[in-house]
Parts: sequence; C-alpha cells; structure tokens
Amino acid sequence: MNFLAEAEKLLPETTALRRKLHQDPELAFREHQTSSLVAEELTRLGFEVKKGVGNTGVTGLLRGKKTAPLIMLRFDMDALPIQEESGAEYSSLNPGAMHACGHDAHTAIGISTTRLLARHRDEFDASFLLVFQPAEEIGQGAMALLNDGLFDGQKPDYALGVHVWNSLPSGTFVINPGALMAGSGTFEIKITGKGGHAALPHQAVDPIAAGARIVTALQSIAAQNVNPLEAAVVGVTMFHAGTASNIIPEQAELQGTIRFFSRDMWTLLCERLTRITLDTASASGCRVELKLLESTPPLINDAFAANAAQTALKEILPDAKLLTDYRTMGSEDMAYFLEQVPGVFIFVGSGGAPEHTAFSHHHPRFDIDEAVLASASALLLQTAYQLLIPVVKEN
Repeated sequence: MNFLAEAEKLLPETTALRRKLHQDPELAFREHQTSSLVAEELTRLGFEVKKGVGNTGVTGLLRGKKTAPLIMLRFDMDALPIQEESGAEYSSLNPGAMHACGHDAHTAIGISTTRLLARHRDEFDASFLLVFQPAEEIGQGAMALLNDGLFDGQKPDYALGVHVWNSLPSGTFVINPGALMAGSGTFEIKITGKGGHAALPHQAVDPIAAGARIVTALQSIAAQNVNPLEAAVVGVTMFHAGTASNIIPEQAELQGTIRFFSRDMWTLLCERLTRITLDTASASGCRVELKLLESTPPLINDAFAANAAQTALKEILPDAKLLTDYRTMGSEDMAYFLEQVPGVFIFVGSGGAPEHTAFSHHHPRFDIDEAVLASASALLLQTAYQLLIPVVKEN
C-alpha cells in the first residue's frame, strides 16, 4: 500500500477546503460551522457520526473488517483570537479571529484522510475512530472529549495525529520516540501590600517592589534548580499594578507559564515557585495568594508507534528529511490522549518558502505551504497500515 498518489490527486480539493476553513475561523468551543461541515462529510462517506462531543467536537467511526484493533486519528479545529495580517486572498473574514496555528490545515487533512479511508475500508483489518477536536488552543478540548465519554465504548489501540510546523521546511518530518512537546502549567500571584502616597513610601508597603523581586527570583528556578541536561521554563508573562504615577497601589498581580517534560519536573518547579513566592512576599511585608494550574501533560510518543511512522515515511517519501530527536517547549493537549493510548504525534514541516518560514505559529501573518497537506494525509494512513502489519502476521 502507498497512499501518497491518491492523496496528491485529492490535493486541489484539500487545498480549497483548507482555504474555505481559513476564511471562517472559529474560536475554542465555538466551532459550530466547522463541526457541521465535518459532520456532513463524515455522514456522506458512511461513518457513524456523533456531534456535540465535548461541546463542539465531532467523531466518526468507520467499522472495518474487524472491530479491533481500533485506530484513532485526531484533528483539531479551533482558531486563535488574532486579527489576520497575511494579505492572502483567502484571509479571515471574521474580525479578531484567525487560523494562525494551522488547525484549518489539520481539519482539511482530516477530511482528506476520511475520503481515502472510505475508499480503502475493506483493505484494513481494523476500525477507525476519527476525532475532530475543539478548543486545543486553550488546552481544554481533549479533556472535554474524554469527560464526555470518548473512550467509554471502546478504547482505541493506537492514537495518531499530525501538526503542520512552519519552523521546519517542507519535506522535513519530526517523528520522535519519547518526549516531543512540553507539558504546560500556569501560575497567578496576587500580592497585597498597603497603598499610599508615592511621596511617602515609608508609610506604605509597596506590592510593585515585592512583585519585581518575585519576578527576578523566579528566573533563578530553571538556572539553579534544574539539571542543565534537562529543559524547563518558568516565566512571568503578565504584571499588572497601579493607576497613577503618584500612588503606591494596594495590589499587584503576576501571571506566567511553566513548561516541563516530566511529572517529577512539574512537582519540583511548583515547589520552588511556591517557596520563592511566599518567602519573597513575606520578606517584603506583603501578603500573597498563589494559584497553580497544570494545563497539559508532556506529549510522549510511543516507541513502537513512532517506529511504525518512521517506516511509513520511508515507504511513501524515501527522500524526506526525518528528525528523530526534536523537542519543543510548546504544548499540545493531544498529550491527554497519548497518556491513555499508545500513539504518535508527527510534525510536518510546512515552511515551503520565505513568506511561510518568516512568520511562526500564532503570528498574524502566519501561512503554510499547502503542498504538505497531501503528504500529511498519506503518512497518517500509511502509519496506520504499518501498525497493523504485526497483527496480520500473527493471524
């Protein structure tokens, strides 16, 4: 089996669909038009469709010659609250919303994959669960699906997904065994001092000064508490305080992000952040409230599934550049699925020209090389086919 030729024949349709979706971006848990389009296509192709899963998610079950193994293919659908500045003829028509991370491409890849699957359903000794997920950008869509019983009927044996990746040129693929994307968490710190006149600082307790000390101290966590051979991030990204130049405010608020590649690292970072925050605020004479929230776990690829994807890539694109030790501190809630089901998440390089690679994900001028849509669809199906080879041999 080699699905690339067929995927390339579908490329004009896939590209047109991606552009249609790009013009009508919908934010997290508001993907109503996108969900309707997906559900209609899955129904037309003979999938058993469920709508409204995890709020605005859509699933499609394709029963093959056997009910097991069950292979899950996941695609995210939501856009970002960004005003588009790409200048493309298919730019967003929705003010303040843009597909600046490629989820329009992922949905189009998903539809292309369903069309290929429908043609070849009798050639797979397996069944397929297609999952079109909402709200990845806010890290809540995967858990919404799981909490809504996504795996209650039959837990998948494997889970596969792809992400277009502008940081790498077209023709490059990342298929890592083990860790690929960092887990993420957030923190909120509210510092309460004593307000007063800026000309009389001795009569006040300045929460801004305490906040500044906390910001500086938090920078030491990764530098002094993390093994230099490991990776972690603790960064303050918001600092709000004050209303006028001659007033010492009563409160200051900080927010930030934490990134990590293991549960132990998450625990360590939280312990150090908590201790530094409490001690620094206390030494400054301030009270402090601290909230810590884990957003997504680290995304860890299964070694067997990654090997199957690497073999599949060599089958369909023998000259492609394959990276097997690539990591990013970015996070993805696909990680929740891979915590429960072995699988692989693949990066598909999509920076095909300077106008693509110049603007990264979440930039208002983000765009992709659309030629990669075909290879992404083909690689997913080729990986699924490769995963089934051991099962065929055993039978």
